[in-house]
Amino acid sequence: MKGLDYTLLTLVIIGAINWGLIGFFQFDLVAFIFGNMSWLSRIIYALVGLSGLYMISAYGRIRSN
Repeated sequence: MKGLDYTLLTLVIIGAINWGLIGFFQFDLVAFIFGNMSWLSRIIYALVGLSGLYMISAYGRIRSN
């Protein structure tokens, strides 16, 4: 379970960095690398979103420790 948490946390961090780049510089790194709304970039956006939803459960695990 710890490996999954680290993998998904990494995806969330990548998403946060991408949003920071969009906010500060209007530069979408995912679209730059994989194409603007190509099937691959859409998969990456979806995985980052699902990772963020999953990481909400980290609050419950942190609080229970």
